Amino acid sequence: MEAIVFEEFGGPEVLRHETGAEVPEPGPGEVRLRVAAAGVNPMDWKVRRGLLEEVHPTVFPAVPGIEVAGTVDALGEGVTGLAVGDEVFGWSKTGAYAGHALAGNVLPKPAGLSWEAAVGLPVAGETAARVLEELGVREGETLFLHGAAGIVGTIAVQLAVAAGVTVVGSASASNHAYLRDLGAIPVAYGDGLAERVRAAAPQGVDAVFDAAGYGVLPVAIELLGGEETADRSRIVTIAETDAAAHGIVFSLPEQDFERVRGWLTAQAQGVLAGTLRLRHADTLPLKEAARAQELSESGHVRGKLVLTP
Repeated sequence: MEAIVFEEFGGPEVLRHETGAEVPEPGPGEVRLRVAAAGVNPMDWKVRRGLLEEVHPTVFPAVPGIEVAGTVDALGEGVTGLAVGDEVFGWSKTGAYAGHALAGNVLPKPAGLSWEAAVGLPVAGETAARVLEELGVREGETLFLHGAAGIVGTIAVQLAVAAGVTVVGSASASNHAYLRDLGAIPVAYGDGLAERVRAAAPQGVDAVFDAAGYGVLPVAIELLGGEETADRSRIVTIAETDAAAHGIVFSLPEQDFERVRGWLTAQAQGVLAGTLRLRHADTLPLKEAARAQELSESGHVRGKLVLTP
C-alpha cells in the first residue's frame, strides 16, 4: 500500500513515500480503514522531530498522523456497531498517512459531510468542546480566547458564541474580519494585550482559553484579577507546557470516548446544517506529506491541511 514512513527523527526530509508498505491487520477491538483523508496536525511534526517522546514514544519505522477518515474494510474481533463499508472518522492507531490504517475510536460520518470536513473535526472539535467544558463558561459570561483564528479557536469561538458567551479573541490583524464574522471581538497579539482585552470587554473577563501559548499565562492571570485573587481554575491552556508553574491546568484529551462521540456527533451535524464553520486550508496528495508538515510547522497556515492517498 501507499504510505509515508520515517525511520529517524529530523526535518521533513526524513519522511519517505512508499508504495509497497504492508497493509495492517486489525486486532481485537480495531477496525481497518481504507483511508480517504488524513488530517495534518502540529503533533505530527513534533513527533517527527522527537519532541514528544516522553508522552508519545515512537517505534520505527513509523507512519505519521493521528486523524483519519475513511471506509471500514475489515473488522477485528469483538467490534460491534460497525460494518464493512461504513464511512467513519476518528483517531488512527497505526498512522493515518497511508492507504490503510487501523483505528479504535471512530464514529459514523454523516452522509453529505465531506471527507475534508470529517477529518478536520476529531482533534480540534474534541479540544474545543473539552476546554470550554473544563472552563465552565456559560451564557452571559465573557471568554478571552488566545489564538482564536486557529483551527481549535475557530470551533471554540462558534461553540461559545452559540452558548451566549461573549468572546474576545486574539489574532493577527489579517484574521480580525474573519473573527468578527464568527461572532468574536478581535484584538491584536503583542505588547499591551491585557489593555486591549479590557478595552474590548469593559465588563471584565470571566475565563481564559489559551490556544496559542507564547507566554500569555501571566496576562491571563492579570485579566482575572492578578496573582493574589485570580481564580486559576478558570484559565486553561493547550499550548503552555509550564502551566503548572503558574498554577494553571494544561488540558489533556478526554479519555471517555462516549463523551467525545457526543461532542463530535453534534459538531458534524452543525457543519451539515451550516451552523458550524470549519476552516480548510488545502488538500494535498499523500506523496506531498513533507510539504504539508513544513507548512504546518511554519505556523502560517490558515485552516486545516488534509492529505489524500
